[in-house]
Amino acid sequence: MEVQKMAVLGAGTMGHGIAQAVVVSGFNVALYDVDKHVLENAVSIIRDNINMRLVAKGKISEDAGEAAMARIRTATDLVSAAAEAEFVIEAVPENMELKKRIFVDLDKICPPDTILATNTSVLSVTGIAGATKRPGKCIGTHFFNPAAVMKLVEVATPIGVSEETVETTLAVCRKMGKTPIKAKDIPGFIVNRLLLGFYMEAAQMVLEGTATAEDIDTAMRLGAGHPMGPCELADFGGFDVINMAGDAVFEYTHKERDAVNILYRKMVEAGRLGRKNGKGFYDYLSDGTKKPFNLF
Repeated sequence: MEVQKMAVLGAGTMGHGIAQAVVVSGFNVALYDVDKHVLENAVSIIRDNINMRLVAKGKISEDAGEAAMARIRTATDLVSAAAEAEFVIEAVPENMELKKRIFVDLDKICPPDTILATNTSVLSVTGIAGATKRPGKCIGTHFFNPAAVMKLVEVATPIGVSEETVETTLAVCRKMGKTPIKAKDIPGFIVNRLLLGFYMEAAQMVLEGTATAEDIDTAMRLGAGHPMGPCELADFGGFDVINMAGDAVFEYTHKERDAVNILYRKMVEAGRLGRKNGKGFYDYLSDGTKKPFNLF
């Protein structure tokens, strides 16, 4: 299946990053969001990223940058965005009922051959696909933040997906300059399944007083060659997201190892969400620096 027309649903951080990767690689995209102002801001960010990070650095020509921007159109109406799309990537918030409702609507709007992909990181792709009458055309495409830059895409294969859908999705991801890897539709797929254990053990070490968050991060950067330690990485991902993801995995497995560490719940209760609000294992200052937060 040759894909030319795509739609990305949700113009937030993940959505506009995916849309940027789509247009730079030559696809046409309809970027959808219910909020017109969010769409306008998303297009402005994409334009700035293309001009400053690609054109200004000589990675693409000015003409190529302008051509990429010309391949974007925006829509606040789902029918307008998706009615002619051959491949749709849903990138709305991680809420199962919301995603199911959108897939039900897409099933009615899109042509029968249109592939419907969800950018979920931990939710059941099979469950989302089950809301439609085309489970063979539904798949998971988990991009990583920032989606325009990060190379990895986890292609999650739900029960009932067709081989053609899988192969087309892999081809689309490769054309976008990504490295796709296949994973079964198991909660957390590959990366988040491993990361959640990493986050939880680090939080337990902080709770027990084994070491400070700063020393744990230093140990993993210098001792294991990680670019970021687990506490820094948890701050980057957000404690609210970690709680949601961990609960989603635990709901399926009911294994003690998958339970969310109490420290992440207490942090959210204290209004500390990570880098998104400048308060996590570290306090992120206005001058761009950070300092360790004294938890207890």
